Parts: sequence; structure tokens; C-alpha cells
Amino acid sequence: MTVTLASLTRRTGLTVLDHLEQSVRIPVVDGLQAQGDLIVIPLAMVADSVRARHDAEWETVPSAGVELLRGEAGGNPHTLVADPGTCLWTNRVMDSDQLAIGLFQARATVYLLHPEHGGTGCAPGTYVVRRQREREGRRMRLVAD
Repeated sequence: MTVTLASLTRRTGLTVLDHLEQSVRIPVVDGLQAQGDLIVIPLAMVADSVRARHDAEWETVPSAGVELLRGEAGGNPHTLVADPGTCLWTNRVMDSDQLAIGLFQARATVYLLHPEHGGTGCAPGTYVVRRQREREGRRMRLVAD
């Protein structure tokens, strides 16, 4: 099934800004993907440095979605949305780089939705959600969206 930005926003009740093309097909990726100040990484790529805490409680992503991160500059949320019963989420993670927001396990395609960036799809798998950082001279700083 082809999922467009219009069909995803209708299904979730979440909105995006008017300048985004509503008929665009949302791509589904099984690798790295970034959305502003957020990056989604397949767990296998960072398994040496990130893992769920031993006391992690995995929650089912509800139909309304889970707000992963609210952008610092505009205050717009990055929301993980999934069909009922297809995705588990925890924010109880250990990350040696201290960038992880959480982990999710998707048994079907799930989507990240953001008012300014639109939508991206994640193929089934286990992913780490992290803040992005960038180098400024010799210093590293978090990307502000």
C-alpha cells in the first residue's frame, strides 16, 4: 500500500505545514535517516554503544503516536506513528554517547511525522532514535531544529 503524506496525516490526525506536498509518497527506509535534529539508526549499526536498560519497559506505540522529541527552535514535535500492535517503544536506554532518546521495535512499517519535515518510513526492524550533533570548529553541539 502506498502511503502519502495526506493519507498519513488523515490517519493520525497530526498535521504538517501547508507548503508540504500532500500527494508525495512517503519513502520507507531500512537504514539511517535523519529528520532535522533527530536521527534514526538501525540498532545493529550502534549495538556496541547503545542498548535497552535491564529495567526497560517496552510500551506499545498508540494510534495517536509517541512524541520522540520537540524541536528547540520551533517547538514542533517529531512523532513516531504505527498501526496498532505493530511497534514497541522504550526510552530507557544506555548510550555511551549520551545521544539516545529511545529504541523502537517495528514489526511493520512505522512512520516519523514532523510538521515541517513531513514524513519518513522505517521498515520493520529495531532502531535507535538519537539527537543529532554537528561539529562547530573543535566543538560538538546538538542540532537545533
